[in-house]
Amino acid sequence: MSGRVWRFGDGVDTDMLAPGAYMKGPAEELATHCLEALDPSFAQNVRPGDFLVAGRNFGAGSSREQAAQVLVMLGVRAVIARAFAGIFYRNAFNLGLPALICEAAGTIQAGQSIEIDLRRSTLTVLETGETLPFEPVPENLLAIVEAGGLIPALRREIGSKQ
Repeated sequence: MSGRVWRFGDGVDTDMLAPGAYMKGPAEELATHCLEALDPSFAQNVRPGDFLVAGRNFGAGSSREQAAQVLVMLGVRAVIARAFAGIFYRNAFNLGLPALICEAAGTIQAGQSIEIDLRRSTLTVLETGETLPFEPVPENLLAIVEAGGLIPALRREIGSKQ
């Protein structure tokens, strides 16, 4: 996977990702407000295949699954952060969105292009050639990502047993 980086800092919470004021509307509308409190241009300019890179405590706040859902809807390929809130981390994987823990995420700059190898747990900054490790993704979560989310993974699992 390779794509362009959008960079954010520490403490990006679920209300920044999926603002509560828009939760009653359709998911497509909610997605247009993703991260507008931090970067009003994000939802309009993010492109399928882009990556979101952040600091610590990404996804803290409520348990709203929509926080990960809007990133998937906008085409974000993966979120790379120094640390994630636990519920966001699992919601992301359940929706097929890799949430990668990378202690060196702070060295990645907005606008850079990166390539990720989920199996090797490495991230390469294409402009510099620098390769950074991230924590290995457990095999069961890789299977969910490869299936496109938890529901497709369960369908695949059930289908293989029939």
